[in-house]
Amino acid sequence: MRRLALLLFCVALGACAGRSPRAGAEFRDCPTCPAMMVIAPGKFRMGGEGGEPGRPEGPVREVRIGYAFALGRHEVTQAQFAAFVADTGYAMRGGCQVWKDGWATPLGASWVDPGYGRLPFDDEPVTCVSWVDARAYVGWLAQRTGAPYRLPTEAEWEFAARAGTSGGFFWSGIGGADDMASACEYANVYDRAGVAGNGFGWAAFDCDDGFARAAPVGSFRPNAFGLYDMIGNVWEWTADCYRAPYPAQPVDGSAVEADGPCARRTVRGGSWITRPDRQRVSFRGRDPETTLFSFFGFRVARDLTP
Repeated sequence: MRRLALLLFCVALGACAGRSPRAGAEFRDCPTCPAMMVIAPGKFRMGGEGGEPGRPEGPVREVRIGYAFALGRHEVTQAQFAAFVADTGYAMRGGCQVWKDGWATPLGASWVDPGYGRLPFDDEPVTCVSWVDARAYVGWLAQRTGAPYRLPTEAEWEFAARAGTSGGFFWSGIGGADDMASACEYANVYDRAGVAGNGFGWAAFDCDDGFARAAPVGSFRPNAFGLYDMIGNVWEWTADCYRAPYPAQPVDGSAVEADGPCARRTVRGGSWITRPDRQRVSFRGRDPETTLFSFFGFRVARDLTP
């Protein structure tokens, strides 16, 4: 049975007889596992010029990812994370920062009550998960499937989010798209719906995506790599230890590691609360590993082995 399963997996990826996996192929390692997309090797210009004080997005450098890998087509959902908690008995902390007519950190606020005023839906991205929790999930997924699941590196994340583009947003210029007005076709961002539902005191996109908070994954148009919600919905943890400006190495797609404890991990992609200039594909968030926010989630990566 295992040999048959491996053969079927090989055929699905187009990776038999020593061939490289087929870019754009979608697969799942189990019925309740995240859907994965094969991302082909490539190179890109990573980062951006300037940035905010204390949050540089450069220096811009060329990164060459010389290997194919798989990335979650969507952010990890509530139902997928619930399967992990149920199977392992993993203890999740409360005290998540949530929005309830103002920011608060009630002890009872957690991944099962992220402050939406209702229970989260199964197909919404799981939130109120720390980097430590996300790493525990990918470790469980790897053990359960026998496949090398992990968190994506920051370079892999940006390469996949750009999907061959070089603008501030992956939809920049598509069909004459205006960055501000077209955002709601591609992402759950802070927009007119967010202003009406939350009223945060910062700028919003000039469009209406219909969601004041988290949206079910896959509700908007994907990028050219077939990936959904790479911008908006929830911030996504990456494997990297945050360093700014970018260090000279690595430039091969691997993660930036710390010599000793890591003070902050990099998060990418923006969310439903995030102002437009922080939704750009090169913007870098950074937070302690144990941070819990109602707008922080993650997606998984997976090595592709013969």
